[in-house]
Amino acid sequence: MTYGLMRKASSMYQQTSARGGVEDADPHQLTAMLLDGVLDRINQARGHIYHRDVAAKGVAFSKALAILAELRRSLNPEAGGELAGRLAALYEYVTRRLLHAQLNNDLVALDEAARLLTPIRDSWHAIRSSYLAQQKSVTTGASA
Repeated sequence: MTYGLMRKASSMYQQTSARGGVEDADPHQLTAMLLDGVLDRINQARGHIYHRDVAAKGVAFSKALAILAELRRSLNPEAGGELAGRLAALYEYVTRRLLHAQLNNDLVALDEAARLLTPIRDSWHAIRSSYLAQQKSVTTGASA
């Protein structure tokens, strides 16, 4: 199997897998998928910069930026208060760093973006059990 064919097959698998995951996901899982996705795209962009694949680099950055925009849109300032505001500011800053990294092939800026988002993603995954317990109590309370 050639590199191009393997890459296409891998992309098709990821699209099918992600589509199935999104359809079955709750809001917490959707956010986790977005956070995982933006970090994956940042890593892909790093590889494309290294391999000087300009077209693929553009696609990876475009997807990362689109995911960050969706993360910003998903914030609820009324419910999230100060935390939502801080996350919005963080996502905006990371967006600027990614744009800089894309224009200048700046791996330091790219690493900074990943370093800032990784703790958010890790924390989001860590609170999964608390989210499920809260949802269970809401569901149990509503049906009682």
